[in-house]
Amino acid sequence: MSIVTVTGRLICADAAQAAIVARELPEHIRLTRAEPGCLRFVARQTDNPLIWELDEVFTDRAAYDAHRTRAAASRWARETVGIARELNVTGT
Repeated sequence: MSIVTVTGRLICADAAQAAIVARELPEHIRLTRAEPGCLRFVARQTDNPLIWELDEVFTDRAAYDAHRTRAAASRWARETVGIARELNVTGT
C-alpha cells in the first residue's frame, strides 16, 4: 500500500470564481472526508483571496481514484470547472 498525497492550489481568475469556491468548498470537503481511504483533506484560503492551498492524503491509489471518480461527477466539479488547479500528486 502506497499513501497518495496531493498538494497544490486552486487559483481563481476573479472574485466571481472565488465566490463559487467559497460557496461550494465546504460540501466538497465534507463529502471527501467521508470517503473510505481519505486520511486528510484540507483546503484553506491564502492571504490572496483568489487562491486556496490544498493538502490531501489518501490511504492508497484505489482510494484516490475513487475520490477522483466521485468528485468528477459532483456539483463541485460542475461549478468549478473553469477554475485553475495546480496539483502535485505523489505516491501513485
